[in-house]
Amino acid sequence: MDIKNTKYLLCNDHLIEAVNLAEKLLALADRGDESREDVGCGVLYGMIRDCGYKLRSLAEAEIAEHQRRGIWSSALATHKE
Repeated sequence: MDIKNTKYLLCNDHLIEAVNLAEKLLALADRGDESREDVGCGVLYGMIRDCGYKLRSLAEAEIAEHQRRGIWSSALATHKE
């Protein structure tokens, strides 16, 4: 494997990590919202939720771009959830 392919593999792995991180943020926001005691916590968990949705959206758009460019399929072989 050449350096260019290794770079794409790492980049794709990082995109997968970003999607996983977004899902963790969304889950945290849900758990936090369920147990919050005041409005300030609600604002915090709302911001966490917004960040999760934004991060997921950006990562998924970049994944789609990598698929379009033909540099995505090799990352799926190394993906471990």
